[in-house]
Amino acid sequence: MRLPPPPRGAGAGRLRQRRGVHVGPGHRPAEGELMPAPSFSRAKWSIAALFCFLGFQYGTWVARLPALKTRLDLGAGEVGLLLMACGAGAAASFPLVAALMRRLGSRLLSLASAIGLIAVLAALSVVPNYPLALLAVCADGVAVGCLNVAMNAQGAALETTHGRTAMSQLHATFSGGLLAAALLASGVTAVTGSVPAHFAVAGALLLLLLAGARPGLLAHEPASPAAQEEPKRRARRGLPSGTTLLMGCAMAFGTITEGAMNDWSTLYMEDVVRAPATVAPLGIAVVSVMMLLARLCADRWRTRWGDGRVVVTGSAVAAVGLALALLAGGVVPTLLGFACVGLGAAAVTPCVYVAAAGRGSDALALVAAMGTTGLLAGPAVIGFVAGAANLTVGMATVAASALIVTVTAFRIPWRARTPEPVG
Repeated sequence: MRLPPPPRGAGAGRLRQRRGVHVGPGHRPAEGELMPAPSFSRAKWSIAALFCFLGFQYGTWVARLPALKTRLDLGAGEVGLLLMACGAGAAASFPLVAALMRRLGSRLLSLASAIGLIAVLAALSVVPNYPLALLAVCADGVAVGCLNVAMNAQGAALETTHGRTAMSQLHATFSGGLLAAALLASGVTAVTGSVPAHFAVAGALLLLLLAGARPGLLAHEPASPAAQEEPKRRARRGLPSGTTLLMGCAMAFGTITEGAMNDWSTLYMEDVVRAPATVAPLGIAVVSVMMLLARLCADRWRTRWGDGRVVVTGSAVAAVGLALALLAGGVVPTLLGFACVGLGAAAVTPCVYVAAAGRGSDALALVAAMGTTGLLAGPAVIGFVAGAANLTVGMATVAASALIVTVTAFRIPWRARTPEPVG
């Protein structure tokens, strides 16, 4: 039977081909054929579910650290080592993630690593001793590294395929997942203190998220010329390119800024600013709300001004705003400074992920590993600095991290500005 010609127009470029057979909307595929690529909106919501999944999974087990600490009879240093083990697992996952991305692609790796994270959550609910808890958390870090790379590759492929910005909004759903995890933890602990019961509910919700995400994920990941050249450079030099290392540097210091503010802002408000107990939690609330709002708007900024200008300006605002707040002191200046960090740092990681994905899966895996390490290890680094000096110097280190992102961003070749509207 003779097949009809493929449709013409903008949608035609999104139809996949296999063995020379075109597949159109509403067509039921025969053997050897593939269904059309999902629409921009469908794919965007599916990828957003992965980002929400990761935030929700991480927020779930971190919210129950006090219960794990009590059950396993841990000290503060052992809890810190537990958090560091997660970062170590994420950092060590780089060679594995790069190989799995080449072998499986981002779609299959997303699904496999998400299943692994649900299994880790189940293991953490019943671990009987500290060594096994360390092993489980290290495995969590490896799975986080895998999903982080895969879902950001999906987000970059979405932008490349449709020529529209979406990555900042996708990262906003990660923050939404963290918030949902905190609310669930609060609700469950009001009913029962059982960690297995809490994690069972969370695991069921994660399975629902994953089931909703699977049908709309992208199977096709278009490669840019830079992505095709990057493996050749690695083969010749045996090392990542200088551009990739610059991206990794920007990502690491950007996530140090983000992670440290989440963990240390409340303590700074209490111990240094001397804010009342009812006001001190507003520090993290201001950072989180501003970051969420900025990520919801940042794709429009990227479309209008380009990724490079958004990163340079945003990280400079974060650095200067926080530095002025530390110098001024007081509750109101501090909250304004924290708001500058949330506003300025919001678009840094989404833009760097897009730039790294444009240079291939190996570059993306390395940059993501450095970013995950910064996010998880950053709070501990600030703690070491604060212990050696004081918490004000520790927070000044956060401002310095944002400034390093500004300097580094000038040397990164950013993606060209896209004129298409955000959907």
